[in-house]
Amino acid sequence: MPEKILVVEDERTLQETLAYNLRRQGYEVELASDGPSALTQARSTQPDLILLDIMLPGLDGFEVCRILRQEMTTPVLMLTARDDEIDRVVGLEVGADDYLTKPFSMRELLARVKALLRRVRILREEFSSSTAPAEAPAKVLVFSNLEIDQTRREIRLNGQPLAVKPKEFELLLYLAEHRGQVLTRDRVLESVWGWEFTGDSRTVDVHIRWLREKIETDPATPSRIVTVRGAGYRFEG
Repeated sequence: MPEKILVVEDERTLQETLAYNLRRQGYEVELASDGPSALTQARSTQPDLILLDIMLPGLDGFEVCRILRQEMTTPVLMLTARDDEIDRVVGLEVGADDYLTKPFSMRELLARVKALLRRVRILREEFSSSTAPAEAPAKVLVFSNLEIDQTRREIRLNGQPLAVKPKEFELLLYLAEHRGQVLTRDRVLESVWGWEFTGDSRTVDVHIRWLREKIETDPATPSRIVTVRGAGYRFEG
C-alpha cells in the first residue's frame, strides 16, 4: 500500500508540481489549500507525512502544526518562503520535524521526504517488534522516579506514562545510555536524528527543553539534563 502524503500549499502551481512529482515516486497524495482544510484532511486521511506551507489562509502553518501535534505524531516538513532563522525556530517550537526554504529543488524535497518516511517505517517496525510476544524481559532504565522502558518505548515519571514524541523518547534514551558523559549538540544531532537530517543544533536545544518540562522538578534549574556551558549536555539521571 503506497505511503500517503498530505500537501498543504495555497499556491496552485506549486501544489500541482509537488503532487505530480510525489505521485511519480509512487506516493498517494492528498491536497489542501488553507489551514482549516489542512486540519480536516489530516484528521480524516491520517497521512504518513505532511508537507506544510507556513503562509496559509485561514490558519497559518505554525498554528496548524501546533494543533496537529496535540493529536498525532505524523512527521511534518514545513515549507517557508524566507530563509529566516525565526521561521525555523518557531517551526521546531511547534513540533515540525524538518523545514525547507523556498525556492528548493525537487530533488532535495524528495530526499527529505524519503528520509522522514524511512524513519517512520523504522519506528513502526520497532514498535511492532516491541509489542510482539517475547521471552526476554522488558529492558527498563530506572533513575529514581524516572523510568525509560525500551520495550514499550515509554517514559514514566512516578509510575505514570508521559506523553512524548518519538524523537523525545529517542533523545532521552540516548542521553541516559551515556549517563555522566558530556555530549555535544552535533554528536546528539547525528546520533539521534541521523546524518541525513539537514537541520541545525537548535533542534537539540528545543527537544531538550521539551524533555526538561516533562521530567525535571524545576525546568528552569534542571538537575537531570544539565547544560555544560560551551560543550553540550550531560544526563545525570
